[in-house]
Amino acid sequence: MNSTCQYLLSNMATRWGICSAGKISHDFTVALKTLPPAEHQVVAVAARKLEAAEEFAKKHSIPVAYGNYEELARDPNIDVVYIGVIHPYHLSTCLLFMNAKKNVLCEKPLAMNTKEVKEILASAKRNDVFLMEAVWTRFFPASVEIRRLLAQGEVGEVKMVRSEFGAPLMHVQRAVQKELGGGAILDIGIYCLQFISMVYNGEKPECIQATGVCMETGVDETVVVTLKFSKNRMAMLTCSSGVELPNDAIIAGTNGNIRVPAHMWCPTALVVNGKETQYPVPEPYLPLNFLNSTGMRYEAEEVRQCLLKGLKESAVMSHSDSLLLAELEDEVRRQVGVVYSQDCQ
Repeated sequence: MNSTCQYLLSNMATRWGICSAGKISHDFTVALKTLPPAEHQVVAVAARKLEAAEEFAKKHSIPVAYGNYEELARDPNIDVVYIGVIHPYHLSTCLLFMNAKKNVLCEKPLAMNTKEVKEILASAKRNDVFLMEAVWTRFFPASVEIRRLLAQGEVGEVKMVRSEFGAPLMHVQRAVQKELGGGAILDIGIYCLQFISMVYNGEKPECIQATGVCMETGVDETVVVTLKFSKNRMAMLTCSSGVELPNDAIIAGTNGNIRVPAHMWCPTALVVNGKETQYPVPEPYLPLNFLNSTGMRYEAEEVRQCLLKGLKESAVMSHSDSLLLAELEDEVRRQVGVVYSQDCQ
């Protein structure tokens, strides 16, 4: 991209289209409004029912509402689409928008398994569009600081990483029903896996051992995973959609440790060798569905910066990071015995 194009882009707002009018899309839109309107604008929303899109548009002052996703894909005034549908629909929805040459920020998990992730990544390359899995945690100021501390060797050589995420979600249909992509690993365990992967710089573990218990619906309720990396470095995660856990994370090194107090998936504090620092997120202008959701502003800003530079992926949450996450999720599910219909196609 030449400098004139970049100058023009940097003086224009990134124009967002929102795909799905559900809870997470609401929170993402609220988060976008904490950023300067000269840099981020929501210009359209699409839902499967026009009434839902119109209600969402009215609530968030969005000028255009569509009653199907195809119309959003055809809208020429969109720079990037945020996909907030449930994960069994990520593959088809990503392909729809990327084939329409739209840049995409897709909610986590990127897809149901490695096969689907590879298909999405191939489509992004084929269509020459930007694609990022919305692992929002990685873009929080606290996470940026963790990477800085590790890069400068603040805690010496990291030997052990522990992470956990547990919340009582048995009343939430999408968390328990197999056809809705239910299961703790894909929904919340992914946060623990991505944290471990971030600390160990995207390295593949040498060995994974997973054990867990499944619900009657055939999806995992509680899972414990140990991972062994090169140079005798270890990691351990626990995730559960049945019970509340302390929900913190620890990075232990030869010269100290970094603790991420609850809630490790949307961190607003760090304790480095006993010294605590706060990293608050902005207040929302409307009530949120999920904790600290205005923190989704950081991933949105990353998308804008990547688009301004003409990049097709983010170095912080790259395509290879998404592929590794999917491979880890698949292996954990294999050992625990969770099989989705998408695994049999």
